[in-house]
Amino acid sequence: MIIDRQRRRLLTLTGAGAVLATVGKIKGFSLVGNAVAADLAVKTPRRGGTLVISWGGLEPQALYVPGGGGSAPFQTSTKILERLLKLDNNLVFQPALAESITPSDDFKTWTLTLRQGVKWHDGQDFTADDVVFNAIEHWKALSAGIALKSLEKAEAVDPHTVKLYFSVPVPAFFLKSTLAGQYQLVLPKHLYAGRDILTNPANNRPIGTGPWRYGNWVRGSYVEYARNEHYWGAGQPWLDKLIVRWWGDAASRTAALETGELSVGYSNPVPAREIDRLVKSGDVVLDTRGYENSAWTVTAEFNQRRENVKRREVRQAILHAIDRQFIINTIYFGRGKAAVSPIFSSNSLFFTADVPQYPFDPEKAKQLLDAAGLPEKNGTRFTVNLLAAAWFEENARLGQYLKQALEDIGIAVRLDSVDRATALKRIYSDYDYDIALSNFTAPIEPVPTVTQFFTTDGIVKGAAFRNATGYSSPEMDKLVGEITIETDETKRKTLIHQFAHLASTDVPIVPLIEMQSFTLARKNVRQFTTDANVQGTSLNDVWLAE
Repeated sequence: MIIDRQRRRLLTLTGAGAVLATVGKIKGFSLVGNAVAADLAVKTPRRGGTLVISWGGLEPQALYVPGGGGSAPFQTSTKILERLLKLDNNLVFQPALAESITPSDDFKTWTLTLRQGVKWHDGQDFTADDVVFNAIEHWKALSAGIALKSLEKAEAVDPHTVKLYFSVPVPAFFLKSTLAGQYQLVLPKHLYAGRDILTNPANNRPIGTGPWRYGNWVRGSYVEYARNEHYWGAGQPWLDKLIVRWWGDAASRTAALETGELSVGYSNPVPAREIDRLVKSGDVVLDTRGYENSAWTVTAEFNQRRENVKRREVRQAILHAIDRQFIINTIYFGRGKAAVSPIFSSNSLFFTADVPQYPFDPEKAKQLLDAAGLPEKNGTRFTVNLLAAAWFEENARLGQYLKQALEDIGIAVRLDSVDRATALKRIYSDYDYDIALSNFTAPIEPVPTVTQFFTTDGIVKGAAFRNATGYSSPEMDKLVGEITIETDETKRKTLIHQFAHLASTDVPIVPLIEMQSFTLARKNVRQFTTDANVQGTSLNDVWLAE
């Protein structure tokens, strides 16, 4: 009976043609794609040319959005604005605007040695005063939030040296990850001091230290960047011009890759079903590197303010009703894997499989719901509002599957598949859902990006991709607090494993699938995946072969 239902869902979600395409799907595609990319690598960069990039999403609300704003402004801002450090795709921290960062013996004071000879795009010198301003007024106050809550003071020792003073010990990997983090971009003090960072007009015409200068923004279409002739990286950037362009639908991006109108598409720019066809053409290459520090997941979030799903035993029962392998095979075309915990299996530093897991077992789900005092009455136990954030088409299809899966165990479902703006408002501002299907990106360092989905201080009404479920546990808060200050790497890893275990026991928010992230590029593009978070790469070293 279960097999028949699964076949029915397969036809409903994907269509008969997709069923045939799924059968015999080649596994290990990432190795093939990477091998192709490696074979095309040439050591000597060629100067000149224009690169057009895009991603699997829409235009940003501003070219730079302080404190976040999602993937779109992260992509556009990081071509102009830089960070102190960057993490490469070998998980090694590399110098950017800071050449070194060293701790005191007690790990409470950190010394930053800055790169000399760097200028802002308007000709002003980059100095320690810029970093001091950012550390206190920008990062601590806005973008890093709880990651830098223990930062007490930042001091410019000389024009190229900064000391950061903390009230508690700060682990090395944690601080370096923060300074290399997605939102810790360095803003020019002379344009932001004394002004509201959030509403500063410079956010739409950023001035930075990066390899690209702002050129022109045609709203609804593209933003154009010009080469920074005075960039500190010797000879870089190699290209003459960079364009970030937005196509409103995946079919248009697919066509643009085929014709060469689009050079590089990051973060799953086309549906998974199109990958094999594009790569087989010989004009497009696939690369799955560059997402080590930005692993994607699709999540189920359970609103702790709502009846029934606020109970842990009910959430655990529901998880047994979800066939994750079926989701992978039919919705993601085999390009993903079942998530184990909020610390993903791709996280080679902190992952552990020693956590509670919830294999697909509908009968067990029914038994657990019966034991919870929620028996079926006239075929229904209770009703939930399932909200699918349909900014990815896979989320909408997952909503359809989950509706059927829950109805199979007696839970009636009212499904709402909504656009990005509506989803953000209903999940993170109005808390208007019982179960929400959403997404988050997990870096290697779990604090605070991952942990803030579970901590009480992560509950910030209106703040996207924080703790919208309302889950609050003194045990969890204490554990995350210990992780934040533990400087012994071995002990810290053990604490992170304990966090994964508790999160996988209480399950207020549950990663369901570790989505396979990929980049597609025209075969003449080189050096387009050198960072551990490629969407935020500055593209200082990308170039075009003849």
